[in-house]
Amino acid sequence: MFEPDDWHITVLRDEAVQWMLSGGGRHFVDGTLGGGGHAELLLRTREDVELLGIDRDPEALHQATQRLQSFGERLKTSQGSYATLATHLEAVSFPEKVDGILLDLGVNSRQLDDGERGFSFRHDGPLDMRFNSEGSGQTAADVVNTYSVEDLARIFRRWGEEPQAKRAAKAIVAWRETKQPFSRTFELKDCLHAALPVRRKKKAKQVDPATRCFQALRIAVNEELVQLETFLETFTEHLNVGGRIVIISFHSLEDRMVKRRFQALAKGCICPPDLPVCGCGIEPSLQILTRKPIWPSDEEVTHNPRARSARLRAAKCII
Repeated sequence: MFEPDDWHITVLRDEAVQWMLSGGGRHFVDGTLGGGGHAELLLRTREDVELLGIDRDPEALHQATQRLQSFGERLKTSQGSYATLATHLEAVSFPEKVDGILLDLGVNSRQLDDGERGFSFRHDGPLDMRFNSEGSGQTAADVVNTYSVEDLARIFRRWGEEPQAKRAAKAIVAWRETKQPFSRTFELKDCLHAALPVRRKKKAKQVDPATRCFQALRIAVNEELVQLETFLETFTEHLNVGGRIVIISFHSLEDRMVKRRFQALAKGCICPPDLPVCGCGIEPSLQILTRKPIWPSDEEVTHNPRARSARLRAAKCII
């Protein structure tokens, strides 16, 4: 079941909402409100649901609020990062503990398709990439124009898993030193296209050489994995017993972090395996509900190709 609107198609919408509501309760958080697709279905499915929607992007938050205005006081919104969840809950007088938290870690289609945001190499625009382009903080242009070869290579290797990270970094530094500083997405795309080979995936599908480096820059500029790590360390403090945590990720770096944290919380004890008796006293606080990640159906991927790399993991709080 799909609900395309004029600028965004929600990924794994029905699956995410089903897992969120499976534990009962009425207070929920959508930590990445985005286009509001998950939030709309949550609010429409049960009339007693109250939802706090959070997003770092002021424009996305405004658009989603307009879309969801018919739900009135059942929806509260707060601008900022889901990593500071406690602050948002307090700011809108929402319960400190809720019955479900949802994160969709993808970039929404409006951000990708708006060249002025600088997220995509498919549209020419300012090389920005900040989720909150109205705020402070370095842009992608700042990174590629000032970082050393070593620092750029580290970003591309760690957060883009780019096998030719050093080669890409050297090409960027050479470009800015011999031509001009980067200011546009197409300048960076042209530089990477000249430096990196075209890769092929299964079924001979080509992968644009700029893909991994653009992803890595976006992650670095917005500190995405830092935000996720902070959230994963503290989210259980804000879940009622039986409350659900549902996270949709789009690449292996995010998914690995979510998987390992869920496993650690489900295990509890951190004592060495050869210790005969537990000495740490740490009890399991989470029960994993999805033994393997849930992927979009073939039908959904056909309808929305950007969903192809999405995967969903769900768990419930048990203490």
